[in-house]
Amino acid sequence: MMEIKKISKQQAWDIRHVVMWPDKDYEYIKLKDDDEGFHYGLYIDGVLVSVVSLFPNGEKAQFRKFATLKEYQGKGYGTKLLQYVFDEASRLGVKKLWCNARIDKSAFYEKFGLQVTNCTFEKSGIEYVIMESS
Repeated sequence: MMEIKKISKQQAWDIRHVVMWPDKDYEYIKLKDDDEGFHYGLYIDGVLVSVVSLFPNGEKAQFRKFATLKEYQGKGYGTKLLQYVFDEASRLGVKKLWCNARIDKSAFYEKFGLQVTNCTFEKSGIEYVIMESS
């Protein structure tokens, strides 16, 4: 059974650490504004397998730290979670969503109507591009 619901920042941190930066210290995956965000998780049979955090700011919102456990990737769970969060953002009055996407993942976000901007940067050896909804 699949379930999507709000989760604690600690639950988000656990998945972020395992998926995104397992070689970094646990503190590395925490965001200074995690207390201001909304954290969502997708569960399969009671197991938390995918997380994303949403940071609304008026009519704009950034989603960050989208991560799915490796063994659950490629099964559509991340897509379902992200669509849920986009719908949730709309309910909160958000008109424009944006994210810092790993360049090699930009095609995934284009499926949700996000567009690549000309703003790129590098962090810890990984290239990113800012993507936003129109």
